[in-house]
Amino acid sequence: MSKIIRIGSAGGFLGDTSVAAPQLIAGGELDYLVLDYLAEVTMSILTKAKAANPNGGYAHDFTEWVWKDNVAEIARQGIKLVTNAGGVNPQACRARMEELAADAGVSLKIAVVEGDDIMDLIPELASGSTVEMYSGEPMPDASRITSANAYLGGRPIADALARGADVVITGRVVDSALALGPLMHEFGWQDSDYDMMSAGSLVGHIIECGAQCCGGLFTDWDLVKDWAHIGYPIAECQADGSFVVTKVDGTGGLISVGTVSEQMLYEIGDPQAYLLPDVACDWTEVKITQDGPDRVHVSGAKGRPPTSTYKVCATFQDGYRSVGVLPVVGMNAAAKAARQADAIIERTEEILRGLNKGPYRATHVENLGAEATYGAHARTGDSREVVCKIGVEHEDRDALEVFARELNAPMTSMMVGNTGWFAGRPKTTPVIRLFSFAIDKSQVPVTINLGDGPEPANVTNTGGFDLASIPRPGGPDGEPEADMTTTRLIHLAWGRSGDKGDKFNVGIIARDPDFLPWIRAALTEDAVKSWFAHEFEGATNPRVERFDVPGIHALNFLCHEALGGGGIATMRLDPLGKGKAQQLLEMEIEVPVGLFEGKA
Repeated sequence: MSKIIRIGSAGGFLGDTSVAAPQLIAGGELDYLVLDYLAEVTMSILTKAKAANPNGGYAHDFTEWVWKDNVAEIARQGIKLVTNAGGVNPQACRARMEELAADAGVSLKIAVVEGDDIMDLIPELASGSTVEMYSGEPMPDASRITSANAYLGGRPIADALARGADVVITGRVVDSALALGPLMHEFGWQDSDYDMMSAGSLVGHIIECGAQCCGGLFTDWDLVKDWAHIGYPIAECQADGSFVVTKVDGTGGLISVGTVSEQMLYEIGDPQAYLLPDVACDWTEVKITQDGPDRVHVSGAKGRPPTSTYKVCATFQDGYRSVGVLPVVGMNAAAKAARQADAIIERTEEILRGLNKGPYRATHVENLGAEATYGAHARTGDSREVVCKIGVEHEDRDALEVFARELNAPMTSMMVGNTGWFAGRPKTTPVIRLFSFAIDKSQVPVTINLGDGPEPANVTNTGGFDLASIPRPGGPDGEPEADMTTTRLIHLAWGRSGDKGDKFNVGIIARDPDFLPWIRAALTEDAVKSWFAHEFEGATNPRVERFDVPGIHALNFLCHEALGGGGIATMRLDPLGKGKAQQLLEMEIEVPVGLFEGKA
């Protein structure tokens, strides 16, 4: 029997459940346990934590829950662990881990991968010609940059394991590298084995968000059993790059073609050129098939040479923000709340003029309960119960104290049905924005430290390919027939969405291959842009790209400048684009009358 490596994923973000790790350790028969904690907003949070405490800046959820509670059993079973819990201070993370391991009476060899933090390079880069990779805007002044981290790949992790590490702690790496690194080590995959690099990255991408591939966020949520005890994923991986996604027997959740297909398209852009540090992934011909109850087989990933650059995500401070909420009940609640919000903004801007301060830089009002995120598709404008969310931004922190002070005044002077300021006086917080750019890999030396000093990792710095040379798959569109009807897209497809900076993607997967031509005919780039027209408010170059993914009978849409600045900068209710697929699945599209005949 060929060698199989079992990798369990016990966390997809900072704040994920503490029950996943013991579930997988107890029942997963694992070779590796991986945990992903980092996102752009998390890096900013951890940077602030380190500034306040030089021994902070890493994921305490990991050290104080996962590690502290399970280190003895991890050591007993010989499970190797890989995580980016090091955040912006991986050395401090290791020191705390070693302290807790000693308390538990065990000793493990913990390697630290470093090099992602490039703050030392920022003064030089900011004074040069560095521009934002999507908008082309120049880099802000170096004094405003709060963090800058390159997305490293799987090779340093593989090197650390080859040097005898039991545990590998990293700072910022691409999420999928946490699984790719172990597979490179176990199967001896070389950097030039691009198909294998892509396959291993797909393993990491499918399991990186924990239970999301096990029924979490699934379109058919009503089919997913026992959310309270949902299973976390295990990937059974083979040397040819194929793998099976499964979970611990007896746990809740659901692993199906639909759940895994949704996760494959989650938060990616071009599925033929998903650019990672180790490889440019092409997942358009991936095959996903049911391999038994709660077992799904995945194969067919292809790869091309990676670019010679790393993506860097820097964060910078850009003014201040305050957000207040006011509940409203009664007839015409949404209309009353909107009028009151306008009055509060008007009044406070008049006060600011009297103080020789300028107007707000930005304002954003949403009536929660009146389907504010649906734009023109909202159906409950006459809601009798809403929460009015008012967000304002200003360059001057003191200006927002005026807003905070005045928010309570309408209690007796404006709207009937204002039930009170239940959330307290709103706080003023810095606005943190994202600035993404590319940097040559040769400028980012990556090291591995097993406790006896840093040693260089064997990272390949060359690569690249011509994006324009890729042959693009297409597909037939359904042609109108004599007898047509309309149906909601959700009857034809599953969908998953997520953020990509100031963009969001929506992956739409046909429930049956015969449905895809009709989905494709209806969901043109213009149609999707029109459906989400309200999301492009304030965009300078709004656009939608559509990509075909024939291997799983799917389409992937990338909506540019559609999140009001992106997850860590936007004032919108859905900053991470989580609900966009649900909204698109409500679209009515034309299909032949007999399309569903004989379908399960």
